[in-house]
Amino acid sequence: MKNIENVFLLFFSCIIGVIVIIFRGELMEHKKIYNAMELKTKHGNLIIEGPISAEDIARYDFHEDLVAFRPPTQQHKAIVGIAKLPEGRILIARDNMTIVGYVTYLYPDPLERWSKGQMTNLIELGAIEVIPKYRGAGVGKTLLRVSMMDDAMEDYITITTEYYWHWDLKGTGLNVWEYRKIMEKMMNAGGLEYFATDDPEISSHPANCLMAKIGSRIDTESIQRFDQLRFMNRFMY
Repeated sequence: MKNIENVFLLFFSCIIGVIVIIFRGELMEHKKIYNAMELKTKHGNLIIEGPISAEDIARYDFHEDLVAFRPPTQQHKAIVGIAKLPEGRILIARDNMTIVGYVTYLYPDPLERWSKGQMTNLIELGAIEVIPKYRGAGVGKTLLRVSMMDDAMEDYITITTEYYWHWDLKGTGLNVWEYRKIMEKMMNAGGLEYFATDDPEISSHPANCLMAKIGSRIDTESIQRFDQLRFMNRFMY
């Protein structure tokens, strides 16, 4: 009987979490200003642009080497879905009509601690990926720089949670700490910096980390609420 109650409570909390995210998106006006720049690489020039509409993303081809999170066809559909969210932002790197890299921004997953504050002005850099051909060409850094060219990003606390088990250590030939150093430099290009936290999943390995950018128009109350989310465990004893 207790197991049934636990399953019901988990299901109910998930439903409430989804409702909260939808409600949050309606509470805040999410302004999105398109920006773009051309990036020269040894393999040719790329267009870095966004935020891109769901319709534009759908009409572009999605490179077959974008496999870090799920099969390309599924990931293509996933970022189209994110672009349809009120708060969702997708920026892409494209070679003519083919997407070869992207970065996503959206509200945190309702099951994660970062959504428990129900903050309308906190969004998560959920994923960033570039095909192997263009790695080392500054594509990731440029995606982040173009993201932050939109003045509306100054109205958000932007976070990213980095876990070493998501990193392509095998494909890059780097060890955990070498990859962590490169990842931090890339995030720094978008203004994200290291922030301490007692989140159990992040704390489970020293290479994992929380990084964030506090927008210039974020008020003191929001910063305090973010601090409470970062250190929730201190209030458990």
